[in-house]
Amino acid sequence: MELTGEYRISAPRETVWRAILDPDMLRRCIPGCKELERTGDNAYAAKVQVKVGPVSATFSGSVELTDMEAPAGCRIVGQGNGGIAGFAKGEAKVSLAEDGADTILTYVADAQIGGKLASLGGRLVQATAKKLSDQFFTAFAEALNAPAEAGPETSGTA
Repeated sequence: MELTGEYRISAPRETVWRAILDPDMLRRCIPGCKELERTGDNAYAAKVQVKVGPVSATFSGSVELTDMEAPAGCRIVGQGNGGIAGFAKGEAKVSLAEDGADTILTYVADAQIGGKLASLGGRLVQATAKKLSDQFFTAFAEALNAPAEAGPETSGTA
């Protein structure tokens, strides 16, 4: 499942880049994040509680920031196991572009799920993944004291 999005953030690119690397910022912005602990350089162990339709689970897993190109962007790779609910893994390429005093954040993400979650159907899972992505980037922009503006090209395809 692929998700894409674009957000205009009213902050300089360097500020947005530093925020992406800040574990406290990530912890506050990731929907359902219960724990995010540094395990190495740009690597974290995470616990996230997620509800997809009738299935609610706490996923334990890892998040790693790779392909660092300061301050232009990076790749975020994650995986988690939710026990009987199943597993989720994915990665997102995040790019930051200057636009005057603002920053345009774009992402292209690919996610895979298995187990009970996969049996819920593509539309429900896709809609939930899109909702969680929007919640993260809106919270991220608001945490930088700037309103988030989702571009019309924000979309998802299965």
